[in-house]
Amino acid sequence: MPRPRGGGRDRGQVALEYLGFLPVLILVAMAGVQLGLIAYTAQQAGTAARAGARSASLDQGAQAACAAAVSSWLAGGTSCGTSGGGDEVTVTARVDIPSIVPGWDFGTAGRSATMPVDH
Repeated sequence: MPRPRGGGRDRGQVALEYLGFLPVLILVAMAGVQLGLIAYTAQQAGTAARAGARSASLDQGAQAACAAAVSSWLAGGTSCGTSGGGDEVTVTARVDIPSIVPGWDFGTAGRSATMPVDH
């Protein structure tokens, strides 16, 4: 039985279509991972603020507790500021948001926590 005439020309068409769509899939995956990193960093900033406020309420300083409360790969970009006076202390933690795309800056995630001062 003879082969149809144009049958060999369609070979590899699916592979080429997949290769054309692959950059879109990679972009969507990278966006998903970046959103996850932003959410995780915001959660870590809240943890750092609570730990820093707890430490500052005991008059032990906030910065070391803030940095110790976050994941080690985020600790280098963590800073804490203390405010308040009297019966309570407020600590604001800021954590740099990592980027999986070089050159893009997503800024910092910040959270605050207030604790009563232990006299």
